[in-house]
Amino acid sequence: MSFTVAALNKLTPPAKGRAYYRDNKEAGLALYLTANGVITFFVRKRVQGKDERIVLGRFPEISIENARKLCLKARAEVATGKDPAAERRRLRAEITFGEMFTEFLERHAKRFKKTWKRNEQDVTRLFSGFFGRKASQISRREWQAAHERVGIENGQYQANKVLRCVCTAYNKAIEWGWEGTNPTQGIRKFKEKSRDRFLRREEFPRFFESLMQDENPAVRDYILLSLLTGARRANVLAMRWEDISLADGEWRIPETKNGEAHTVPILGMAAEIVQQRRLTSTSPFVFPGTGATGHLVEPKKAWKRILTRAGITDLRLHDLRRTLGSWMAANGATTAIIGKTLAHKSVQATKIYERLDLDPVRLSMASAHNAIFAAAGITEGPVP
Repeated sequence: MSFTVAALNKLTPPAKGRAYYRDNKEAGLALYLTANGVITFFVRKRVQGKDERIVLGRFPEISIENARKLCLKARAEVATGKDPAAERRRLRAEITFGEMFTEFLERHAKRFKKTWKRNEQDVTRLFSGFFGRKASQISRREWQAAHERVGIENGQYQANKVLRCVCTAYNKAIEWGWEGTNPTQGIRKFKEKSRDRFLRREEFPRFFESLMQDENPAVRDYILLSLLTGARRANVLAMRWEDISLADGEWRIPETKNGEAHTVPILGMAAEIVQQRRLTSTSPFVFPGTGATGHLVEPKKAWKRILTRAGITDLRLHDLRRTLGSWMAANGATTAIIGKTLAHKSVQATKIYERLDLDPVRLSMASAHNAIFAAAGITEGPVP
């Protein structure tokens, strides 16, 4: 029969099994009709000595004209020695991107990346449409478009971060024997600007006034310790009593972001906060919580409340760390001292850091604390 839309729509499904029809316009093109009315185009050819049925797709998802074009393509591939059916079988057996990413998490990220949980959440949320697709069938153009979309909707830094994670997942799959190529390799990332926000002198009085008014004492103490120690928020949140020596005025962080231990001086108001919390604590954590971690999680609502009350915008909790470093620099601290204080890892400065003990760090932090409290209008007195 001549395949036309009208003719195919008039076909009567068989009572059972399948009914087969051949197109009299395109040699080799055929279809079968099932009892429930599904029409599927196919080509039957002899491939490498075997009779093969090459399925092209269903009508009307694939039009008759497209079915004829696919038929021509399949016949051409067979003529050159290729096996289209084998390629389809290979694709059915090939891993999806979701399977690839799961293997990446289990074999690499969970073992070597502290941020694996955030990576899992971000990639799953932002690229969920790719998870059910074959990893080799997602084109570079599609990944590039997805990267641009995330940049517009979620920010350029976030877009670059998740694209780097996906690129690593592809590279690891190739390393482990997957016979594909990495479509994200070479995609141009957005240019990232270094953030330089910190609490300014005129903001300190409003910030401290709002902070001291807050009804949550744990949040007040957490924010103050974040500012006065310059430690990363995750380390402050997970601070344990066993890592603190009140007698020596030191807090030893077992492992920082760079994978190494780090010792932070606890002095002045920071020491007073720790001492007061120790008197009433029954938890192994300085900031206990009721969640799965056992300690306080990032208090986003409280932070927003404090900033709104103070009339301060565009300030993040991480900017408190930068604030201490900035005020140390303003009070004459060297780059090496600031790097030692904040546990920055730098190839150029590593040897300098190794020669530093805590005494110059302690003096520099004390000087910065005094300047901060003076700017805030708080009389705390000199910190030794």
